[in-house]
Amino acid sequence: MYTSVKWINDYLDRPASADEQAELLTAVGFPLEGREDVDGDVRQDFEMTSNRGDCVCHLGLAREIAAISGRSLVEPTLNLNPTGPAAAELITVENREPQLCPLYTARVIRGVNVKPSPDWLADRLRARGDIPRNNIVDATNFVLFELGQPTHIFDLAKLKNSAIIIRKAVADESFLPIGEGAKPIKLDAEDLVIADAERAVALAGVKGGAETAVTNSTTDILIEAATFHPVTVRTTSRRHNIASDSSYRFERGVHAAQIERAADRLAQLILELAGGELCEGVVADGNPIAELRTASMRTARCRALLGVEIADDEMIDALDRLGFQPQLLGEEISCTVPAHRLDIEREVDLIEEVGRMYRHENIPVAETLSIRIAPPQPSEMARRDVADLLVGSEFMEAMTYSLISEEAAMQFLPPNMQPLRLLGEGGRSERVLRPSILPNLLQVYAHNYDHGNERVKLFEHAATYARLGDAATGRDKHLETVNLALLHPGEPADSPTRLTRGVIDRLIELICGPGQDVEIEPIDSIPWYDPGVVVRLNGDVLGLYGCLAPTVLDRYGIDHVLCAAEIGLPRFYDTYPPETEATALPQFPAIERDVSLIVAESVQWADIEACVAELNLDMLEATTFVTTFRGKQIGAGKKSLTMRLRFRADDRTLRHDEVDPQMNRTIETLTSRVDAEIRQ
Repeated sequence: MYTSVKWINDYLDRPASADEQAELLTAVGFPLEGREDVDGDVRQDFEMTSNRGDCVCHLGLAREIAAISGRSLVEPTLNLNPTGPAAAELITVENREPQLCPLYTARVIRGVNVKPSPDWLADRLRARGDIPRNNIVDATNFVLFELGQPTHIFDLAKLKNSAIIIRKAVADESFLPIGEGAKPIKLDAEDLVIADAERAVALAGVKGGAETAVTNSTTDILIEAATFHPVTVRTTSRRHNIASDSSYRFERGVHAAQIERAADRLAQLILELAGGELCEGVVADGNPIAELRTASMRTARCRALLGVEIADDEMIDALDRLGFQPQLLGEEISCTVPAHRLDIEREVDLIEEVGRMYRHENIPVAETLSIRIAPPQPSEMARRDVADLLVGSEFMEAMTYSLISEEAAMQFLPPNMQPLRLLGEGGRSERVLRPSILPNLLQVYAHNYDHGNERVKLFEHAATYARLGDAATGRDKHLETVNLALLHPGEPADSPTRLTRGVIDRLIELICGPGQDVEIEPIDSIPWYDPGVVVRLNGDVLGLYGCLAPTVLDRYGIDHVLCAAEIGLPRFYDTYPPETEATALPQFPAIERDVSLIVAESVQWADIEACVAELNLDMLEATTFVTTFRGKQIGAGKKSLTMRLRFRADDRTLRHDEVDPQMNRTIETLTSRVDAEIRQ
């Protein structure tokens, strides 16, 4: 922020030189960034943090200097004497958006004389780097840079029906900002505007309008002093690429309790500079002004954090100099937070204030620090090991944006859910938070495919979002889930999703340990898979995988089979690594027997596995799936499924004749239970 050394000294009981101002403000957290001599004054530029809107003005910086140097702050005196009729008889104010404009106030002065500003005012503005305009406009700028409260002046005669309405803009409503060379803009329906009875006359907190601006012929004026929601001001300013000193200040927050003093100060200045009569009263609309917040600080905690033995009296003195009205209650100091200090919320904020007043250079710095390296968080270890496993399987990690187009989102949205859209993004096409990671991976794959890399395999950890209706409350629930998604080309000649299933099994074993109960079941209600499979882990749904539907692939210009999976494995990352138990390796060899069964297409591997498990075969160690084959020699509507049974004895090497009875029982059971034909 640009400041004038003389202007800051206007509010100090004894002046501080440019060097002293720079040294003191740097000590309390506002480093000097530049300096320039200007016509008997010094312009200095101080760095401002986004949370200290109270210091984007000369009085705020003078307050800091007074507190750290033992000076007294000299605030402007106010003495208003309204002589005109009631302002409420001349104007109306209607605030339709009290959440976005917590308080709007208006005063009226009649009979002003617009003319050049006196030298003292023009000099103050020039020293800061501003160009004087006229006594009315310069007064608003003076109050802004004196007190940090943006205000605006309307030519009362140009306001239709003498009405002020705070409302949302109408989509594509035209507005002409004030300023040389300004062109009309089209407003967005999310913009907050100040309007009269017919049109928008100001972009709330950002820019006034040219149609109601003060000119040399203006005689009656309306003084606006208000506060607006910081995010609304920032969004509007960036949407239209219009920035101003007012928007800069409102974006940092203005407390409603600051409005009255600033409006009184501006009215008094205008009466002194331009004459006229101030009408009685203030016309206002909005929410009641909130009570000042309180915060407390433990004295022992303050000493522990700062690492210095500061006496309780010193803490109280430091906070008192900053206007916190501290009271020592036992081992705590209770404070009333001034309205202008929106950044003070917690105990640690008060401790920081004590540290600033104690001066950081007085706090000793340890030459050595003892550091204890904490082990990685389980969730981070799991995420890293999952990535290592997938990279070892030739997958590549992708990192994509959360926002996608509505068209892409609707292809991956379950029937009972709705997309979660962003508001206030103007003409942006990607305004929907993704309900699935797969649209992003498809976009990455399509880019690689277009450049000749069609065998790329991708994975990503990311959050997905959707809205789900709640019948009990009648309101939507916002759902956010972190998933792991996979995408890779399939091989049509064989089961395309075999790789997907194998990778999922390896991931589950890595994160949850061996011996997990993993079930799969075909599902036809998920439109983006053809076919699709639901995966259950220990009875609970883990996710989905399958071949992506041609309608999905067509949208991305892909003409071959792609397999995908989206599973909720990250919800188990916090308990990683799993508990495992080491067992001795077998001492004797096993006997493995393969059986190929011709069964109907409707028979699933889970059915075969269940039949074998029910037999409780002696010495059976494992039953595993080998392959599936389809062809003319098998017949239409049938498939050949090959499984492998492994037998082992703990105390000897098995003979084949010891396994034959178990195999015979298995074949007989499968023949009768699933109508299997043994393939020779």
